Amino acid sequence: MTESLYNLSPVLHLLIMGALVAMVPLCWVWLRNPQASTSRRVQVLTLMTLFITFDLVLFGAFTRLTDSGLGCPDWPGCYGHASPLGAQAAIAAEQMQMPDGPVTHTKAWIEMIHRYMAMAVGGLILTLAAFAWLRRWRGDDSVSLLWPTFTLLWVCVQGAFGALTVTMKLFPLIVTLHLMGGMVLLALLTMQVQRQRLASARSQAILIRPVLYAATLFGLLLLTVQVLLGGWVSTNYAVLACNTFPMCQNSWWPLMNFEQGFTFWRHLGVDANGQPLMFESLTAIHYVHRLAAYVLLVYLAWLAFALRRVRAMTTASNWLLACLVVQLLTGLSNVLLEWPLFSAVMHTGGAAALVVVLVWVLTGARASHSTVLN
Repeated sequence: MTESLYNLSPVLHLLIMGALVAMVPLCWVWLRNPQASTSRRVQVLTLMTLFITFDLVLFGAFTRLTDSGLGCPDWPGCYGHASPLGAQAAIAAEQMQMPDGPVTHTKAWIEMIHRYMAMAVGGLILTLAAFAWLRRWRGDDSVSLLWPTFTLLWVCVQGAFGALTVTMKLFPLIVTLHLMGGMVLLALLTMQVQRQRLASARSQAILIRPVLYAATLFGLLLLTVQVLLGGWVSTNYAVLACNTFPMCQNSWWPLMNFEQGFTFWRHLGVDANGQPLMFESLTAIHYVHRLAAYVLLVYLAWLAFALRRVRAMTTASNWLLACLVVQLLTGLSNVLLEWPLFSAVMHTGGAAALVVVLVWVLTGARASHSTVLN
């Protein structure tokens, strides 16, 4: 691939395309709520942005799992064009040299659709931030500028990591951090949806005991570590290093190389010295993720039943348990069925759903010693 890593010539066309995609949910929200106040429309738009961002995380997983991350090896366009249509000759030439390589017509479209969705999400978040600043400028002191502005800054950082994912040729640490950045974006949007719901005076914060609030926060911390470990497994293609369960390679403690497996600053498939990764390194990556999954599964199951004791948290408890079941089933099928695409994508979706549920609980609850558990 001799194409320049950065080619800014299609930027204007891409911005227009991203704006057009973003206009679809914007128009839908405004047309579906013709009599609603501005605050209500912003609330609905924030929820819509959260939903589309969740879809983007899923499609990002689909892009990675179909090896489409380098379907267009330059950034932000595709061989200097705003879509694969203009790059058909270049893509065909690469595909002729390597029919099963990283560049094919299908993979190029998958990669560019992912970028279009990302630009649309960026446009929606920019709109939310602009509305927050406009309402504050008009004298509405109830509007928070912190979270919409921080979310806008974060999506810019996320876009930068998206660019580095391509230009650094799927560097495992960058890809893992890009996945984690998507989870943080989900958390920020979930927080805003919940805060807007509470500010609308239609509901009040749920009082829970401080120890339960702290336990939920600790659960989110454990989940964050597990998402990073899962991203490290996926980006290093270590899922199939253990294809049996509950043992790995018919052993409770297989041969593992932790030092090489958890050397973070290295290119895909090689160690820090450029030598191919040993299989024992992939085994270490996989098995650490699996062991951590046991801990997280037990802890979050306990947390779900603890939350169930608070009458207003029953729905959140049910969602938490449902997500855990999804994660357990998809995790097992990834191992036993040799990483089926649907199951692998759903495994990422389950992790994203767990983030949303825990942040929803933390933002919608308030620690209080006077709480009466029912």
